Amino acid sequence: MPTPEWEIPANLQPNPSDYSFDLDRALRSVVGLRANVPADAFTAGTLGTERQGNGVIIRGDGLVLTIGYLITEAETIWIITADGRAVPGHAIAFDSTTGFGLVLALGPLGMPVIELGDSDQLPIGTEAIMAAGGGRQHAMETKVVGRQEFAGYWEYLIDNAIFASPAHPFWSGSALIGKDGKLLGTGSLILQQGDGKKRTDMNMVVPIALLRPVLDELLSAGRVSPPRPWLGMYAMEGDGGLVVGGVSDGGPAAQAGLQAGDRLLAVAGNDITDLPTLWRSVWAVGGPGSTIPIKVRREGETLTLHVRSADRTAFLRRPKLH
Repeated sequence: MPTPEWEIPANLQPNPSDYSFDLDRALRSVVGLRANVPADAFTAGTLGTERQGNGVIIRGDGLVLTIGYLITEAETIWIITADGRAVPGHAIAFDSTTGFGLVLALGPLGMPVIELGDSDQLPIGTEAIMAAGGGRQHAMETKVVGRQEFAGYWEYLIDNAIFASPAHPFWSGSALIGKDGKLLGTGSLILQQGDGKKRTDMNMVVPIALLRPVLDELLSAGRVSPPRPWLGMYAMEGDGGLVVGGVSDGGPAAQAGLQAGDRLLAVAGNDITDLPTLWRSVWAVGGPGSTIPIKVRREGETLTLHVRSADRTAFLRRPKLH
C-alpha cells in the first residue's frame, strides 16, 4: 500500500471534471488493508507474514472486497480509511476459484459504499480508473487492453479476465472503477508483455461478474462448495512445454514424489501443453481426495506418479474472530 507521501503523477490522476459521478466520493470507498500472518502459517513462506494492499467497501455493514491472497491465514487485519483511520477487520471468506477475499470491518468505517458494475459489458478500449486506498492521489486513469482467459502457476484459472494498462504500481486488491462510477473488478497481478526493447506493464483484474454467483455462499459459509482438488504444485511454462517449478511442503504433490524440474507430459491420459489444459485436466478427474495420475519426464526417464488430491483449505489456518 502506498505511503501517505506517495502519489500517482498528477498527469495520470483522474480529473473530477471528466466524470459524471462524484469521483472523490467513489474513491473514498477504496481502503487500504494491512494483514499480519503467523510465521508458522502454511502460506507464510510464499506470501509473507506482513501483507499490504487494498480493498473496496461493497456493503453498508462494512463488508470489504479484496484479493484473497492478502488475507489468507491472517491473524490480524487493519482497514485504513481514506481519512487515515485504522479499523480492525475480520477475514470472513477466501475463494480460491475466483481469487476474491472478503473482510468485515469490526467498527464503523464511515465511508461510502460502491455499487457493483457490469464487467461482462466491458470491451477492449474502455477507459477506467484503477484506485488504491488513499483518494485521488493514489488513483490513475487506465484502459482495458485485453479480455481473455488467465491461468496462474498456482492452480488458478479464470475466464474473461480483465487486463488494464498502464498498470497501477500498488495493484493488490485495488478497485477498477468504470466511467459510471461502479466497481468492475479487483486488482490481482502486474504483468509484463513484450521484449527488452518495448515492454508494456498491465494489471490483471478479476472481473466483478465472478463475485455475484458466489457472494451469498461466501458470506454464509466462508467458501464455495464443492472445492476444487488441490495438488500443491507450481507449474511453469518453458521451452517445449510445462515443468514443475516447485511443490508445497507437505502437500499432495510433494507426498507423491513430484519434484521441481519434472517435465509434465500428461494428466489422466490427456497430453499437457499449456497451463489451462493442465488445470482443467486435474479438476476433471474428481473432487478433493481423488487420485490423479501424472506422467512426467525426469532425467531422461518417463514416470507416472499418482497424486492423491486434497482440499486446499485443510492446510490453512482458520481466521480467528477478535
